[in-house]
Amino acid sequence: MLTQTKFELEFPIQASPQMLFQYFATPSGLSEWFADNVNLRGDIYTFIWDGAEEKAKVLQERPNEKIKFTWLEEENEKIYFEFKIQVDELTKDVSLIITDFAEEDEVDESKMFWENQIEELKHTIGA
Repeated sequence: MLTQTKFELEFPIQASPQMLFQYFATPSGLSEWFADNVNLRGDIYTFIWDGAEEKAKVLQERPNEKIKFTWLEEENEKIYFEFKIQVDELTKDVSLIITDFAEEDEVDESKMFWENQIEELKHTIGA
């Protein structure tokens, strides 16, 4: 089995944590920027891209702060992806921190994927 490498990306986003969180924790929000379509049944999210489905479950959720998912096909629950909203106490600047895992030779590709997705998110919310 190939080793998964953890990585974090930080994106400044001009939006309130409450508004931003809706784009990570709801099927309608996620389908606006992350996947073609997203369905939620129980605690299982189904993400659909070009007709292919990937299922994920929520491992942890703190409203307006963070949500952590793991793919159902992933056997290791230590492998996850997380959206975390961080607010600077002094400046009140909002940052989105994405934590994800990728195989060592795919980290750059994964980072590029997230950069593109976050551009899409910023475009969607007009930030």
